[in-house]
Amino acid sequence: MLNIMGAFAEFERAIIKERQMEGIEIAKAQGAYKRRKKALNKDQLTALKNRVANGENKTKIAKDFKISRFIVYKYLER
Repeated sequence: MLNIMGAFAEFERAIIKERQMEGIEIAKAQGAYKRRKKALNKDQLTALKNRVANGENKTKIAKDFKISRFIVYKYLER
């Protein structure tokens, strides 16, 4: 009996996920489903890389650009 209930639960979850994906596709087509804005534009990114290359403290750079140190390191990885 528990196996049957489990099978129905899995089936129901699959249907829910399918409907969710359809909704996301519709929202993307309408332009409502967008990604988050980038923290820095290309000019700011170039300035960030130049400052790091000059040996400036990454914490100070992050404060100046009003981003976290984590984001600074993420941009430097790219």
